[in-house]
Amino acid sequence: MESYRQSTGETKAKVPEITLGFWVLKITATTLGETGGDAVSMSLGLGYLAGTAIFAALFLAAVWMQIAAKKFHPLLYWVTIIATTTVGTTLADFCDRSLGIGYTGGATLLLALLLASLFLWHRSMGSIAVDTVSAPKAELFYWVTIMCSQTLGTALGDWSADSAGLGYLGSASLFGGMLALLLIGHSFTKLPKTLLFWAAFILTRPLGAVVGDFLDKPRDHGGLDLGRFTATAILLALMGGVMAIFPQRPAAKNP
Repeated sequence: MESYRQSTGETKAKVPEITLGFWVLKITATTLGETGGDAVSMSLGLGYLAGTAIFAALFLAAVWMQIAAKKFHPLLYWVTIIATTTVGTTLADFCDRSLGIGYTGGATLLLALLLASLFLWHRSMGSIAVDTVSAPKAELFYWVTIMCSQTLGTALGDWSADSAGLGYLGSASLFGGMLALLLIGHSFTKLPKTLLFWAAFILTRPLGAVVGDFLDKPRDHGGLDLGRFTATAILLALMGGVMAIFPQRPAAKNP
C-alpha cells in the first residue's frame, strides 16, 4: 500500500495532526480505557485474561481496518486508540496481579518492550515521527508502540496510586505536572519534538488510569463512586462532543 497523497503534493499520514483537540481526546480515551477495561474484567466478572482476549480481538480488528483504509478516518482512529487503552488496562492488570510480578516488575517489563518497539521502528523506518505514519509497515510499528505505551501507563498509574501511596489525586497531580513540564519544553526549548510527543503520549496514559479509578472507585477508597459503566458512558459522550468541536485532520508532511 502506497502513502496517501493529495493533489497538493503533501503526504497525508493516517493519524491525526497534533492539536489541543488531539490531547483532550487522548486523555479522555485513556480514562475511558481504565473504566471500560475494569467494567468488563471486574464488574462483569470475566477476569483479566478473558477481558484481555476480548479487547485484544477488538484491537487486532481495528488495526487491520486502520491499515486497510486508504486515508485517515477520525472515528476509526479513535476506536483503535480506545481498543489499545482497554486491552492495555486488562493486560497490565493480568501481568501485575495474576502473574504476580507486581507493579514495579510489570512497569519495568513493559518499559523494556516500549523502548524496543521504538528502537526497531526507528532502525527500520529511519523515523518515529507520527507524520510519517502512512505506509503499512510504519503503521504496524505505530500501533505496537501505542499498545506498549498504553499497557505501561496502566502499570505506572497503579504503581503511583497504590505502591507509592500518592492516591488518585496525588498521582493525577504528579503526571499532570510532568505533562506541564513537557509543554514548557516544547514551547521554550529546542528539545526534539518527536521525543517530547512520545513522552507526552506515554504520560497521558497513567494520568487517564488514575483519573478513571478516581471516577469509579468507592468514596471510602478515595473515588467518586460513579460506577464503571456510568463513567464509561460519560467519557464516550465527552469524546463524541470533543470530536464534534475539534475537527480531526490528518497530519501532513511535505515529501
